Amino acid sequence: MIYIYALISTIIVSLVSLVGVLSLSIKEEFTRKYIFLFVSLAVGALLGDSFIHLIPESFEKLSNGTSVGLLVISGVLLFFILEKFLHWHHHGDDTEENHTHPVGKLIIFSDGVHNFIDGIIIGTSFLISIPVGIATTIAVILHEIPQELGDFAVLLHAGYTKRRALWFNFLSALMAVLGTLVAFMIGGISEDLIAWVLPLAAGGFIYVAVADLMPELHKTTVVKSSLLQISALVLGVFLMFCLTFLE
Repeated sequence: MIYIYALISTIIVSLVSLVGVLSLSIKEEFTRKYIFLFVSLAVGALLGDSFIHLIPESFEKLSNGTSVGLLVISGVLLFFILEKFLHWHHHGDDTEENHTHPVGKLIIFSDGVHNFIDGIIIGTSFLISIPVGIATTIAVILHEIPQELGDFAVLLHAGYTKRRALWFNFLSALMAVLGTLVAFMIGGISEDLIAWVLPLAAGGFIYVAVADLMPELHKTTVVKSSLLQISALVLGVFLMFCLTFLE
């Protein structure tokens, strides 16, 4: 039953890649104006999942607290290295005309790697328990929505048609399913490996929230928008906290 829940959750995460369809029907001005709410919610959900679910579970499975701390830091460094290598976010000269097509191919590849890792994290979380799996899935979905909107925009800028952009975005998203299947195989081989993956995943989530998403929120300095950001962030953490009552 756990495997079915995990696969359904991963498929739902993959379908988030089609969120680009919504962006076509919504005015760009409206999307730009309110996308920060999704980003704020994602920050809260990622941090909440890391500190309320993944790290506490890690301490339960690994008796050595130092090992958990080192693994969390390793997760942060791993995602930092991946982002450095793959250039998940494209700024400045990356968007110049002579770089558009390479950027399109790069983002498909990098998003595929990212989704594969998300799939492993989701699968591993469900092997711990269904509530932890649900919490992780929600956190992944919330941070995937703004990312997929951004990826879709980059693919359009790279010269892809709307249909091709959606199709390639969806194909890269399906890597999450493969990641979940790999997590099942790892979990079947050794329960100990799951305990090591969880803090790595927590470190990765913390990195994405603090290094990637929070700087985007600082671009808005209007008081009203800032208060909405804080409210959405707290709501994200609160949602993760409420899921603890299902455990």
